[in-house]
Amino acid sequence: MLKTLRTIAGIGIVSEAPPEADDALRRREAMQAQLQAVLGRALCIRHVDAGSCNGCELEIHALNNPIYNIEGLGIRFVASPRHADLLLVTGPVAWNMATALRRTWEAMPDPKLVVAVGDCGCSGGVFGASYAIAGPVAAIIPVDVAVPGCPPPPVRLLQAILTAIRPARAR
Repeated sequence: MLKTLRTIAGIGIVSEAPPEADDALRRREAMQAQLQAVLGRALCIRHVDAGSCNGCELEIHALNNPIYNIEGLGIRFVASPRHADLLLVTGPVAWNMATALRRTWEAMPDPKLVVAVGDCGCSGGVFGASYAIAGPVAAIIPVDVAVPGCPPPPVRLLQAILTAIRPARAR
């Protein structure tokens, strides 16, 4: 042990060179400034799983990891539709979820923004022809932005969320 400590003391502190500046951080600041300019506060999202296979949910959860860190942009998920600005719906709408989805949408304050996620949310996907499916999200509530993909990557989800709020400037 004493030999190891002497070696460490003789060599000194060895570390990596500091990282280069990252322009992606500046884009993140620009997105956050844009959100603040459009909404004046954080964007609150209510997520509803209307009958998906959970593939899209995994990608939505990835939005909260350190790589995408949407909370750092001022975007957060809320439990109540009464606090939500945007409704994020995944999966084809099962008959059991059609009424719940409609009630969730009606409980949201105006302006109501809806993003349909995944092939199933956009068109019904592989489950769309089932006896248990009411149809895609647009068959139940009005949709502002549709994000195709099975499942769509987190970057596409973030682009869709930002696309949905951009028209809010005119309101």
